[in-house]
Amino acid sequence: MAIATKVRLVTGVKLSGAGRAAGSRIQAALKLRGRALASSLALHPSSKLRIPILKVQGMPSLFDPIRFGAINSPNRIVMAPLTRGRADRNHVPTPVMAEYYAQRASAGLIISEATGISAEGLGFPHAPGLWNANQVAGWKHVTDRVHAAGGRMVAQLWHMGRLVHPSFNGGAKPVSASATTVSGQTHTYEGRKPLEPARALGIEEIPRVVADYETAARNAIAAGFDGVEIHAANGYLIDQFLRDNSNLRTDEYGGSIANRIRFLRDVTSTVVAAVGADCVGVRLSPNGAAWGVNDSDPHSLFPAAAATLDSFGLAYLHVREAPFTGKLDTTGGGARDASDVPPVAPKIRASFRGPLILNSDFDGARASEVLARGEADAISFGRPFIANPDLPLRIRDGLPLAEFDQATLYTNGREGYADYPRSSVAAA
Repeated sequence: MAIATKVRLVTGVKLSGAGRAAGSRIQAALKLRGRALASSLALHPSSKLRIPILKVQGMPSLFDPIRFGAINSPNRIVMAPLTRGRADRNHVPTPVMAEYYAQRASAGLIISEATGISAEGLGFPHAPGLWNANQVAGWKHVTDRVHAAGGRMVAQLWHMGRLVHPSFNGGAKPVSASATTVSGQTHTYEGRKPLEPARALGIEEIPRVVADYETAARNAIAAGFDGVEIHAANGYLIDQFLRDNSNLRTDEYGGSIANRIRFLRDVTSTVVAAVGADCVGVRLSPNGAAWGVNDSDPHSLFPAAAATLDSFGLAYLHVREAPFTGKLDTTGGGARDASDVPPVAPKIRASFRGPLILNSDFDGARASEVLARGEADAISFGRPFIANPDLPLRIRDGLPLAEFDQATLYTNGREGYADYPRSSVAAA
């Protein structure tokens, strides 16, 4: 297909309402003419039609390389962290996890599922950990397989805070920024149970928790990971310190925005000192409530947090924002599929000078448009990777995306995990 010299064909995507709108905006912005091009972008009643994405010459695409600190990525499609519950009861990674991640090594970067930094901070059945030698050895098998397949992988470091059910720790109360209770139920080995009241971390305990992040980061590097991502999002412990409806402290870790950022700053500083800034990323989720955690002024809090993180020279910042609809989706702990808070990411972008990875339930068309506008440097995809181990290929060639089986998301074993096939459809 002949195309004007300022535009080139980069990929294909599933045509949806958003895709049609994106195509119209791109056409208008670039003032494209010609019957051949118009024909290729013609709208069709079938939602399964796939069209080429057009890219302004000189702007990044999903398939351009990028450097995340010390990590050289061949493309800008990042596999987002996905909890899948395939470790053993001792939180040791299993062989099927190595198979699963290696299948997805074509991602520019794989971010592991959330991985516990300590027994205190892990409260999800069969989730992996990184606090002992057996867990390190289990992860080493995973990273070896990923590297052998040509991939790159970082470990997401996780402390769940008040979302840990006492049954995981011999009945001990979960810890949080403050003594609070979140409504709802959580997964346990005995089935779903109501969440229970948390106790506030004493100020003398905070250095111990920070040290747990350091230990997990060092263990991640020993396990062969290319870096780590500090999980400061989605209503877990660091997010509980950041937000003013869950952080009721009156000491130096509570009150002002600067004080509520302090715990994140302490963790980041310690992890950076342990493994190097060019191996460290951070994940934030600024818009909407998550597991009962919310803030009265996210448009001030999160740009300030991003500016603090910018001072460390991190490998990247990873921002999760559910699409803004004006109405909060309360499934899965809140802010999962829709948010009532306008996007904060543009302000974060202005505050953080390093690579920005954005996650907002994008399809290929919207992801490409966001990159072309300079709103992010890379895009992470979560759920699409579950049933599409070769997702970058499918996006590039406009191939159909498989749907995942909800019933096998958290079951043990290979079914619904490592048995999703690569596409058998040849690109046209």
